[in-house]
Parts: sequence; structure tokens; C-alpha cells
Amino acid sequence: MSQVKIGQAGLGYWGRNLARNFDDLAELRWLCDEKPEARADFAERHPNARVTGDFTEMLADDDLDAVVIATPVPTHYPLAKQALEAGKHVFVEKPPAMRAAEMDELVALAGERDLVLMPGHLLLYHPGVLKVKELIDNGELGDVLCVYGNRVNLGIVRSNENALWSLGVHDLSVILYFLDEDPELATAQGSASIHPGVEDVVFCFLRFPSGKIAHMHLSWLDPHKMRKMTVVGREKMVVFDDMEPDRKVTIYEKRAGANGELFSGDISIPKIETTEPLRRECSYFLELVAGEHDKAAVARDGARVVRALEMLTTSLNGDG
Repeated sequence: MSQVKIGQAGLGYWGRNLARNFDDLAELRWLCDEKPEARADFAERHPNARVTGDFTEMLADDDLDAVVIATPVPTHYPLAKQALEAGKHVFVEKPPAMRAAEMDELVALAGERDLVLMPGHLLLYHPGVLKVKELIDNGELGDVLCVYGNRVNLGIVRSNENALWSLGVHDLSVILYFLDEDPELATAQGSASIHPGVEDVVFCFLRFPSGKIAHMHLSWLDPHKMRKMTVVGREKMVVFDDMEPDRKVTIYEKRAGANGELFSGDISIPKIETTEPLRRECSYFLELVAGEHDKAAVARDGARVVRALEMLTTSLNGDG
């Protein structure tokens, strides 16, 4: 993996973290950003990488194996398409596209060229999320009935991206990963209290063909900072709480009373690895480039998230 040659486009806040990991795990050969000050900063941090403001110049390097895209969301699709057409494997931050048709085009292009197209769904590499998925798959929770997430805080309200696309993509990727189904119904309601037309509070509901349901509460206007996901099974319930330093996953047993009422029974707290999720994610991409795992699966999972986002956006806009 250390010989995989990487070029990265997008040197903002999150780009700094990606560059750090790929510089450790592979050969970070190129850094690309339109802002001169960002290029100067990263050139100092990664002196072995060439720096450019021209994405096409980076792609022209025949020795370059893969491209990491961490640019603003509206640029993800055109840049990923250009990189795939140039024969490069692609890691692209979420969401890879803003329309299902565009995402399907990227998936098809990657498939035709036998290339990796991996969306940056970071939480799918979080040891706590992986543990919950293990509990679901091995049947310890019983049949899953519902999943709900809370991703809220009192923070920066973006003017160019609503809470669904900024916050919801995280929890949506996890819900679809847990349930492994496409929703048959997706509804969303929200309010834009700060910037007109940009929802800062959104409530989402999803129903799946199996009868399972899911809910997401997304907000920048909340007194609490919460990053929590609850899975309710017929036998047990589990909570993933990313704000807890030592109790990321808690399993709750259910007990029935004499009159049919339900009580919370024993609680167990499994030990969770402390590996950095981003390091696991970057490593997985490099393993895909090296021919390990199922590269088609990660692309399909990314398309599933974009389709659900499009459904929720249609509902949020009042169109269905």
C-alpha cells in the first residue's frame, strides 16, 4: 500500500486530515487547490508532494494511481468524473454527487473502467458503528424494528448547505448500512430560521419494504450537542453515542412485566477499539486500490445514500 501514488484535490479543514493520513499510508505525490494560501500551507506540511492549482495538471501524471477529492460538494461530481475518465481510482468526500442520475453515472463509469469509486462515509469505519452492525447481523438484537438518530448542536449555521445535506448524510449512511435496504418512502420537514431557503432544522422519516422505519433529527439550533444513534430490536436495544468518551456502545435488554409492560433490563457495555475512524477509512481505500474487498459494493452503497438524499430533498421542497 505504501507504493500507491495519491493526488489530493481540496486542502481545506478536512483536507488537512486526509492529507495527513494518506501521507502516512501511501505516497502523497500531488496537492491541488485553487487558493494560493492553502497551497503554500500544505507545501510546507508535505514537502515531498508537488503543489498545483490545476486539477488537469495533476491528472496528467501517468504514474498517479488515485485521486482524493475533498472540495466543496457541488464540485464532487464533475471532478470525480474527470478523474475516473483519466483512469484514476477515486476517493470522494460525501456526497459524491447531488443527484441520483449523476451518482449512477459515476458508478457505471467506475465499473466500466474497473476503478475504485469510494465515498467518504466516515462513520461506516467507526469501531462503534461496526460493533452495532455486528450485533444486528448476528441476530443478538432480534428483528430490528426501528432506528433513529439525533445529530444536533448549537453551532455554525451554513448559508449554502442545509442541515439535511450537511448533517443528515452522516446518519443516513449509517441507517442504510444497518438496514441494508433502500427506503420505499422518505419524507422530510424543516424550517429555515436564519438563512432564507436554507433549513437549519430538519426532521426526516424513512420507511423500508421490510416494514422497518427510521427517523433523523438534524439541527444547528439545539442546546445540546448530540451524535447518537439508537437501534431498537425485538429482543434488545443498542445505542451508539459518539459523544461518550468511554461508552460508545451500550446494549439494553428488554424485560416483560406481569401485565405485559416492558422494562429496561440488564445493561452491557462492550469494549470498542480506539482506532481512528479516518485512518481505517483511508486504509480501506488503499486496500481496495490494491485489489482487496469488493470495490463495486462501496460505489453501490454511495449511490444508495444519494438516492435517499434526493428523495428526502424532494419531500423537503414540498414536491412529494
